Amino acid sequence: MKIALLGYGRMGQAIESIAIERGHEIILKIDKNIESYSLEEIGIDVAIDFSIPDAAFKNITSCFKAGIPVVSGTTGWLDKYDEAVEMCNDNDAAFIYASNFSLGVNIFFELNKKLAGMMKNLEEYGVEIEEIHHTKKLDAPSGTAISLAEQIIDVNERKKGWHLETANDNEIPVFAKRIEDVPGTHTVSYTSRIDDIEIMHTAHSREGFAKGAVVAAEWLKDKKGVHTMKDVLSSLFE
Repeated sequence: MKIALLGYGRMGQAIESIAIERGHEIILKIDKNIESYSLEEIGIDVAIDFSIPDAAFKNITSCFKAGIPVVSGTTGWLDKYDEAVEMCNDNDAAFIYASNFSLGVNIFFELNKKLAGMMKNLEEYGVEIEEIHHTKKLDAPSGTAISLAEQIIDVNERKKGWHLETANDNEIPVFAKRIEDVPGTHTVSYTSRIDDIEIMHTAHSREGFAKGAVVAAEWLKDKKGVHTMKDVLSSLFE
């Protein structure tokens, strides 16, 4: 499979290593203006976008216009997500966006949804989320933390939204910490006067994120439409 890397920072380099290890070819690395490339002429099977918020939408939609499937893990641009989905469908392209491509985190998402459903009627428990990342992460809270919060809000009628650090009773507080060289830790905590319940995912390196993105790209090749990591996981665990 011939892969284009949109963004060549530390995640892009980790993806390159995993992709080559799995027998793929990195045919293009873009770390500047994507519009200077004739994407249709390069022979790209799938593009993987781990760029920056300001570049992500342009990267993704340029690939759609060229008929190239895109896997994107860039966060901080989702105000334009619906527009990207529309452009994907209009160009008969293929797209997977995930706030986190780690297979372990996506299993964690399923555990979070299950626990949220079990806790939704237990009013004596408060809920909060904490995320810790390296100091070079630009957005806060992380896309993964936002996804965790939204999953809880979807099933808990008492929670109407989330807020960074300070929150009203009908909101989930999300705490973001930045510590040198931490790949990513997420904790969902339910606390009461009697006891606490926590679930946690701790990444030990970027390898898990990179491998998940490459696995998603392998799955997306030759497909059409908008998909999720749940679709990818279903194919792995069926």
